[in-house]
Amino acid sequence: MNTGRTVFAQLMDLLPLAEFRRAVDRYEGDYKVQSFSCLDQFLCLAFAQLTSRHSLRDIEICLRAHQPKLYHMGFRGRISRNTLAHANERRDWRIYADFARVLIAQARVLYQHEPWGVELEQTVYAFDSTTVDLCLSLFPWAQFRRRKSAVKLHTLLDLRGNIPTNVYVTGGQVNDVRLLDQLVPEAGAFYLLDRGYVDYRRLYALTQACAFFVTRAEKNTRFGRRSWRPVDHSTGLRSDQTIRLAGPMSSRR
Repeated sequence: MNTGRTVFAQLMDLLPLAEFRRAVDRYEGDYKVQSFSCLDQFLCLAFAQLTSRHSLRDIEICLRAHQPKLYHMGFRGRISRNTLAHANERRDWRIYADFARVLIAQARVLYQHEPWGVELEQTVYAFDSTTVDLCLSLFPWAQFRRRKSAVKLHTLLDLRGNIPTNVYVTGGQVNDVRLLDQLVPEAGAFYLLDRGYVDYRRLYALTQACAFFVTRAEKNTRFGRRSWRPVDHSTGLRSDQTIRLAGPMSSRR
């Protein structure tokens, strides 16, 4: 019989829970809460993520199966599907957003010197989105098509360690390129973007912030070549050219 601490409790020891409690106090998350605290809610969600639970009922059944161990895992409130659903609906989301920023900052320090195959001292980010389908009757504000709702998760990923540094949630109808307006460019950093983010006014804003971007040109891009440099085709590089945009709108932006 195992008489030591559970693996889950040992994992939670690695988290700066003092920072979590500060976030709870900042937004009065436990105001008038009798038994199921914000920490209990966070532990439930962390347990669900680590054990791949797929529903509130799944979380409830799994945790109640380990009832004698819950206190030693850090839980102080009674686990109930309705209580957890109410907490997810009513608790201030900024508590967990602030705590996520603390965890991201710690993780980036751990990976800042990790080699990843490219000899660059600057930070390299990838920015892209994914669509999550939702029920139209439950999420009418996120109507994506005639009979379907969806949200988009726009993620800025630090490629040194594959750590998400910013996550933006919008309705599925929001165009990806509009999220470039939400970015705060980091001077000297490289941003990897796909073709859906080609907007010359917004890309020029990255250049003005002393940041760099790498993207694919659209097929109908009009440009003129100003100069070129020889390349070694065995490296996979096709050409190295300096160009000037020739379209009436793109050249002005």
